[in-house]
Amino acid sequence: MTAEETTEAGPSYEQARDELVEVVRKLEAGGVTLEESLALWERGEHLAGVCQTWLDGARARLDAVRAETAQDEG
Repeated sequence: MTAEETTEAGPSYEQARDELVEVVRKLEAGGVTLEESLALWERGEHLAGVCQTWLDGARARLDAVRAETAQDEG
């Protein structure tokens, strides 16, 4: 499975980021009702959390590789 594909846990980082960009664009453009704005905001918050989870996971993987490399060198 590639990073672009949806996992069982949810959208890929790229999918969540792209949808978040679209949510922000809609909110900035205006012209939606208060209820629609709230729904978009909530979706944006969720998508931001998804992106953060992916980024945190990537950071943890990098840190693990760095620690392993440092042990191998030391």
